[in-house]
Amino acid sequence: MENPIEHLDLGFVNFTKHPTQPNYVVYRFTDKGRANSFREELEKESIDFEEDQEHKKQVSYTLFAIHKKNYKKSMKLNFKVEGMHKKPLIPFTILRWTVLLIGLGILILAIVSYCKQMDHLKEQTEQVK
Repeated sequence: MENPIEHLDLGFVNFTKHPTQPNYVVYRFTDKGRANSFREELEKESIDFEEDQEHKKQVSYTLFAIHKKNYKKSMKLNFKVEGMHKKPLIPFTILRWTVLLIGLGILILAIVSYCKQMDHLKEQTEQVK
């Protein structure tokens, strides 16, 4: 009996094994911009692929089937495309730098207080001896 969990798709990643061809990996994109960028990157790297469209639950997917021998290259391209289209976690530059500086300040304060506490403990130890 086939494992039903193996084909469970929660949508955390945009690639999966090909349902009928075990030597292929399928990448899927709902965003046309990402799909176009991925296609351009594949063509730039001369990676052979098959493209298809799929419609499920009011969502249109662009699918790319790529042979396993190009898996590492295609994953790098997939990450590159996601990075190009990714929005920053904190969209406002001033807020982003503020959070970074506050975090850095807390880290420096923690290091300084640790060093001072070690000096204090060393003095206490010497007094006991």
